Amino acid sequence: LPRLDQVDRADIAVVGVPFDSGVSYRPGARFGGNHVREASRLLRPYNPALDVSPFERVQVADAGDMAVNPFNIHEAIETVQQEALDLTAGGTRLVTLGGDHTIALPLLRAAAERAGSPVAMLHFDAHLDTWDTYFGAEYTHGTPFRRAVEEGILDTEAISHVGTRGPLYGVRDLEDDRRFGFGIVTSSDVYRQGVDEVVDKLRVRIGNRPLYVSVDIDVLDPAHAPGTGTPEAGGITSRELLEILRGLRGLNLVGADVVEVAPAYDHAELTGVAASHVAYDLVTLMADTLTPSDAPIRGDK
Repeated sequence: LPRLDQVDRADIAVVGVPFDSGVSYRPGARFGGNHVREASRLLRPYNPALDVSPFERVQVADAGDMAVNPFNIHEAIETVQQEALDLTAGGTRLVTLGGDHTIALPLLRAAAERAGSPVAMLHFDAHLDTWDTYFGAEYTHGTPFRRAVEEGILDTEAISHVGTRGPLYGVRDLEDDRRFGFGIVTSSDVYRQGVDEVVDKLRVRIGNRPLYVSVDIDVLDPAHAPGTGTPEAGGITSRELLEILRGLRGLNLVGADVVEVAPAYDHAELTGVAASHVAYDLVTLMADTLTPSDAPIRGDK
């Protein structure tokens, strides 16, 4: 892709956020963005699964990485929110490469502000990420969606987790989650019900609302994504994740992120390859619903 400064405008921008100060277990996701970029070298311009050539249809550009403070979570959150607003000021849609899941909160704030209303959300993750605090800290990678509900930036009639599994602190975790309005599709549900049934249920829940998709790569089983901070056994496959995303075709996808890729644990680039394909399909879904751009492509001004 051309850099953002090489084109007059961008319909879709891909941006990295090298931040992982909100993690509770393995660090290293601050290097995830460039790891995904590295793995993306094998991607090709035509997406046959959706019959779309996203880079020909609209202008897509790489916006580089946000410069975030690794020592101050509150300042980092403010920076991500403001830079996301700046990048989307002209109608550009954003696909963000993390970074840890803390960054989803400021990205959702920006998406809701641009949409002019709370947004629907599909959250692909092994974990709920609706806990109240970790060690007394309210802003971590395990708390963003509780904060988002409290701030009123999510449409609580259209929010769902997909792929959750593993042990919890107690049954109250699930009770709180239901109280916030989340539906839950576990990894076992995907296995037993199948992709098509899951997609049908998600589409009914979302309707035509502006939709934000947040993908924690640990939604995948560690066999498919070992390079992540908090792996959990029993996850969905990369094929299942991609097919669910493709089933969202035609919905009003206004923003997305792919987070928690930690390359230090990623042997054979398994996680980077999976994450790059996820990001590619998210870009394709956005491009498919946009009016073809008159802007120059491939960096020609």
